[in-house]
Amino acid sequence: MNPDRNVTYITLAGHVEVDKYRYLYFVIMSAAYAVILCTNVTIVSLIVIHKNLHEPMYVFIAALLMNSVFLSTAIYPKLLIDFLSKKQVITYQACLFQVFLFYAFSSSEFLLLAAMSYDRYVSICKPLQYSMIMKKTTVTTFLFFAWLLPACQVSVPVIGNANTKLCKFSLNGIFCNNLVNFLHCVSSRALSIYGLIVMFNVALFPLLFIIFTYTRILVIAHQSCREVRKKAAQTCLPHLLVLINHSCLFTFDMVIIRLESDFPKTARFIMTLQIVTLNSLCNPIVYGLKMKEISKHLRKLFCRRKVN
Repeated sequence: MNPDRNVTYITLAGHVEVDKYRYLYFVIMSAAYAVILCTNVTIVSLIVIHKNLHEPMYVFIAALLMNSVFLSTAIYPKLLIDFLSKKQVITYQACLFQVFLFYAFSSSEFLLLAAMSYDRYVSICKPLQYSMIMKKTTVTTFLFFAWLLPACQVSVPVIGNANTKLCKFSLNGIFCNNLVNFLHCVSSRALSIYGLIVMFNVALFPLLFIIFTYTRILVIAHQSCREVRKKAAQTCLPHLLVLINHSCLFTFDMVIIRLESDFPKTARFIMTLQIVTLNSLCNPIVYGLKMKEISKHLRKLFCRRKVN
């Protein structure tokens, strides 16, 4: 606590030998952030530029990739600054804001994947009604609520903890997540219950909905001709890969929090870096390689550059 300015500082104590490897960490994570920005923005730009990609499926992909950019930007700039700083600290207010951004965008990914699974369900199981159901207004509504609902729900516990008294000022992590709750002198039972409700709303329920829609798709595809099965595999496999990856990383985050004192520091550090890196790196690779139309435009783009 700084009594002169009435600002509370939190030490981010999850770094491992940052004094010894600060420049190595900085170079690796700077490269990862640059790749995340370049790959995600490149595919989003292709979707925006090419009219044949102005379909609901590709619009949702663009939204998902931009969500990865937003999530990475909430973490990486501060992380890179900390690698080059003698002390890894953050104000309590900024820490809460980072918590809000991290969980709002992480939750939005589940809802965007749920919207994508519904789009694939309608496309494969109700092809004749697709244009009537997946109208522009429907897509816009899905996108609006995919970002609005998590932001509104996550903001409640963040605001509720804004004036909570702290008894600890050292966070066992490299960025702010729900570990911040271990800093409070007294934990709010009401906010803890609300947090579980939010997790069900923005993570578990969308996940169950996705499992249901893809199960229906698999049943319909199995009963249909070879062409339908091929279409289902080509368009659904990338979404499933992204879903599995994001779900595993989200679970890792929950595990790290629950094992706050028992988890080895080095293992925690490595897993936390994976949480903020793998998903944002893998998403554009999966969609760039597995989605036929996007892959075709990427090949044209790079072939044109080689010729020039």
